[in-house]
Amino acid sequence: MERTLVLIKPDGVERNLIGEIIKRFEENGLKVANLRMVIPSREFVQAHYAVHKDKPFFNVLVDYLAEKRVVAIVLEGEDAVSRVRKIVGATDPSKAEKGTIRGDLGNDSKEKADAERRSIYNLVHASGTREEAEEEIKLWFEESEILE
Repeated sequence: MERTLVLIKPDGVERNLIGEIIKRFEENGLKVANLRMVIPSREFVQAHYAVHKDKPFFNVLVDYLAEKRVVAIVLEGEDAVSRVRKIVGATDPSKAEKGTIRGDLGNDSKEKADAERRSIYNLVHASGTREEAEEEIKLWFEESEILE
Protein backbone atom coordinates (compact mmCIF):
# COMPACT_ATOMS: atom_id res chain seq x y z
CA MET A 1 0.00 0.00 0.00
CA GLU A 2 1.43 3.35 -1.05
CA ARG A 3 0.59 6.85 0.16
CA THR A 4 0.77 10.18 -1.59
CA LEU A 5 -0.08 13.79 -0.89
CA VAL A 6 -2.52 15.90 -2.84
CA LEU A 7 -3.17 19.58 -2.22
CA ILE A 8 -6.31 21.17 -3.54
CA LYS A 9 -4.96 24.62 -4.30
CA PRO A 10 -6.82 27.87 -3.64
CA ASP A 11 -8.39 27.95 -7.11
CA GLY A 12 -9.96 24.52 -6.49
CA VAL A 13 -11.17 25.58 -3.05
CA GLU A 14 -12.53 28.93 -4.29
CA ARG A 15 -14.36 27.23 -7.18
CA ASN A 16 -16.03 24.75 -4.78
CA LEU A 17 -14.39 21.73 -6.45
CA ILE A 18 -13.23 19.96 -3.27
CA GLY A 19 -15.93 17.26 -3.41
CA GLU A 20 -15.57 16.68 -7.15
CA ILE A 21 -11.80 16.32 -6.90
CA ILE A 22 -11.95 13.90 -3.96
CA LYS A 23 -14.70 11.92 -5.70
CA ARG A 24 -12.45 11.33 -8.71
CA PHE A 25 -9.74 9.81 -6.52
CA GLU A 26 -12.20 7.65 -4.60
CA GLU A 27 -13.87 6.44 -7.81
CA ASN A 28 -10.43 5.26 -8.91
CA GLY A 29 -10.02 3.08 -5.83
CA LEU A 30 -7.91 5.42 -3.71
CA LYS A 31 -8.70 5.84 -0.01
CA VAL A 32 -8.56 9.11 1.91
CA ALA A 33 -6.29 8.42 4.89
CA ASN A 34 -6.58 11.99 6.19
CA LEU A 35 -7.45 15.49 5.08
CA ARG A 36 -7.51 18.97 6.47
CA MET A 37 -8.15 22.49 5.31
CA VAL A 38 -5.41 24.90 6.28
CA ILE A 39 -4.16 28.38 5.55
CA PRO A 40 -0.40 27.81 5.22
CA SER A 41 2.12 30.50 6.02
CA ARG A 42 4.57 31.76 3.42
CA GLU A 43 7.40 29.96 5.24
CA PHE A 44 5.47 26.69 5.23
CA VAL A 45 4.80 26.91 1.48
CA GLN A 46 8.47 27.73 0.88
CA ALA A 47 9.42 24.58 2.79
CA HIS A 48 6.91 22.50 0.81
CA TYR A 49 8.26 23.71 -2.54
CA ALA A 50 11.93 23.97 -1.46
CA VAL A 51 13.02 21.71 -4.34
CA HIS A 52 11.89 24.47 -6.72
CA LYS A 53 13.54 27.39 -4.88
CA ASP A 54 15.91 28.17 -7.77
CA LYS A 55 13.24 28.03 -10.47
CA PRO A 56 11.73 31.22 -11.91
CA PHE A 57 8.17 30.30 -10.90
CA PHE A 58 9.01 29.69 -7.21
CA ASN A 59 8.00 33.10 -5.81
CA VAL A 60 4.72 33.37 -7.72
CA LEU A 61 3.82 29.83 -6.65
CA VAL A 62 4.56 30.64 -3.01
CA ASP A 63 2.61 33.91 -3.32
CA TYR A 64 -0.39 32.04 -4.66
CA LEU A 65 -0.54 29.27 -2.07
CA ALA A 66 0.48 31.22 1.02
CA GLU A 67 -2.21 32.56 3.29
CA LYS A 68 -5.11 31.11 1.29
CA ARG A 69 -7.23 28.04 2.01
CA VAL A 70 -5.70 24.77 0.84
CA VAL A 71 -6.99 21.22 1.38
CA ALA A 72 -4.22 18.73 2.17
CA ILE A 73 -5.11 15.08 1.55
CA VAL A 74 -3.24 11.85 2.15
CA LEU A 75 -4.40 9.23 -0.33
CA GLU A 76 -3.46 5.58 -0.22
CA GLY A 77 -3.73 2.63 -2.55
CA GLU A 78 -1.73 0.46 -4.90
CA ASP A 79 0.72 2.62 -6.91
CA ALA A 80 -0.91 5.72 -5.39
CA VAL A 81 1.71 8.21 -6.60
CA SER A 82 1.56 7.26 -10.27
CA ARG A 83 -2.21 6.70 -10.23
CA VAL A 84 -2.84 10.12 -8.71
CA ARG A 85 -0.55 11.80 -11.25
CA LYS A 86 -2.50 10.14 -14.07
CA ILE A 87 -5.87 11.17 -12.58
CA VAL A 88 -4.65 14.76 -12.11
CA GLY A 89 -3.32 15.24 -15.67
CA ALA A 90 -0.70 17.54 -17.16
CA THR A 91 0.45 20.58 -15.17
CA ASP A 92 -0.94 22.98 -17.80
CA PRO A 93 -4.74 22.53 -17.79
CA SER A 94 -4.96 23.65 -21.42
CA LYS A 95 -2.78 20.67 -22.37
CA ALA A 96 -4.24 18.11 -19.95
CA GLU A 97 -6.18 15.19 -21.40
CA LYS A 98 -9.95 15.07 -21.11
CA GLY A 99 -10.95 12.71 -18.34
CA THR A 100 -8.31 14.13 -15.97
CA ILE A 101 -9.01 16.61 -13.18
CA ARG A 102 -7.09 19.40 -14.88
CA GLY A 103 -8.37 18.51 -18.35
CA ASP A 104 -12.02 18.52 -17.30
CA LEU A 105 -12.08 21.16 -14.58
CA GLY A 106 -9.11 23.43 -15.36
CA ASN A 107 -9.68 26.80 -16.98
CA ASP A 108 -6.19 28.29 -17.15
CA SER A 109 -3.03 27.97 -19.23
CA LYS A 110 0.69 28.49 -18.75
CA GLU A 111 0.65 31.22 -21.39
CA LYS A 112 -2.10 33.17 -19.61
CA ALA A 113 -0.41 32.77 -16.23
CA ASP A 114 2.97 33.87 -17.64
CA ALA A 115 1.40 36.91 -19.32
CA GLU A 116 -0.21 37.89 -16.02
CA ARG A 117 2.97 37.07 -14.06
CA ARG A 118 1.23 34.71 -11.67
CA SER A 119 1.13 31.05 -10.81
CA ILE A 120 -0.84 28.76 -13.07
CA TYR A 121 -4.22 27.89 -11.62
CA ASN A 122 -4.12 24.11 -12.04
CA LEU A 123 -6.32 23.08 -9.11
CA VAL A 124 -4.06 20.55 -7.41
CA HIS A 125 -0.55 19.59 -6.41
CA ALA A 126 0.33 15.89 -6.47
CA SER A 127 3.56 14.36 -5.20
CA GLY A 128 5.83 13.34 -8.06
CA THR A 129 7.65 10.38 -6.53
CA ARG A 130 7.35 7.99 -3.58
CA GLU A 131 10.20 9.80 -1.82
CA GLU A 132 8.63 13.20 -2.43
CA ALA A 133 5.28 11.87 -1.17
CA GLU A 134 6.85 10.60 2.05
CA GLU A 135 8.55 13.94 2.73
CA GLU A 136 5.47 16.00 1.88
CA ILE A 137 3.18 13.86 4.04
CA LYS A 138 5.58 14.31 6.98
CA LEU A 139 5.49 18.07 6.43
CA TRP A 140 1.69 18.32 6.33
CA PHE A 141 0.66 15.57 8.81
CA GLU A 142 1.91 13.83 11.95
CA GLU A 143 2.25 10.05 11.49
CA SER A 144 -0.28 9.51 14.27
CA GLU A 145 -2.89 11.44 12.24
CA ILE A 146 -2.83 9.06 9.29
CA LEU A 147 -5.65 6.54 9.44
CA GLU A 148 -4.80 2.88 8.91
